[in-house]
Amino acid sequence: MTSPLKVWFETDGRLLRLRLSRPKANLIDAAMIAALHGALRDHLANANLGGVLLDAEGPHFSFGASVEEHMPAQCGAMLKGIHELIMQLVESPVPVLVAVRGQCLGGGLEVALSGHLIFVAPDASLGQPEMKIGVFAPAASCLLPELIGPGRAIDLLLSGRSINGAAAAAMSMAQVATDPETAALAYFTEHLQPKSASSLRFAVRAARCDYAARVRAKIERVERMYLDELMKSHDAIEGLEAFVEKRSALWQHR
Repeated sequence: MTSPLKVWFETDGRLLRLRLSRPKANLIDAAMIAALHGALRDHLANANLGGVLLDAEGPHFSFGASVEEHMPAQCGAMLKGIHELIMQLVESPVPVLVAVRGQCLGGGLEVALSGHLIFVAPDASLGQPEMKIGVFAPAASCLLPELIGPGRAIDLLLSGRSINGAAAAAMSMAQVATDPETAALAYFTEHLQPKSASSLRFAVRAARCDYAARVRAKIERVERMYLDELMKSHDAIEGLEAFVEKRSALWQHR
């Protein structure tokens, strides 16, 4: 089976490139999560590494997670996997740059938010649409309030609406760039490549230690809420089943 992720090095091994490579959806499913987790596990300890650039093949970054893997029989394993990946990125001592084009939704946006800096095209579409199908976005519920403030976060999490790259930049979620990959590469070349990789790791750890601890503590609570409470509600299952069956959900508000 072809890997859903392309992995290579540039700049004499100083930059690790990771590219979601199953367009056009680039789903953050079990296979993609395992590939990302494995690449980070294998390479983040490389002492010469000065940065990671995560981007995607095709016109879209990611349509999000696999809805089928959110069903009761699989959601426990799915959440455990994606939350381990989220924390691997959040706690990475190596700066992670993310370049986003097109749609970046659901689990795809959660992965992007876990990086250190996001470069986004002006016309990209970023959102957490989970509420539209009767569930909530666990990792984004932990990340967005930290990154853009509780008021803006609750709006995006409850409405499920998407915003464009310019709006994301106005919220300090991302930096807008006509060509996000080129902008991310330029940032690495100017600001990271000339620096000591060892000192960069200390700087990242220092800047993120409290943030990472808060996200880790909250994500564990939110995961239990999702599995032990939400997934025992009628409407969560109805919403997921309606999406898979391509019909309108019949909410019973319970």
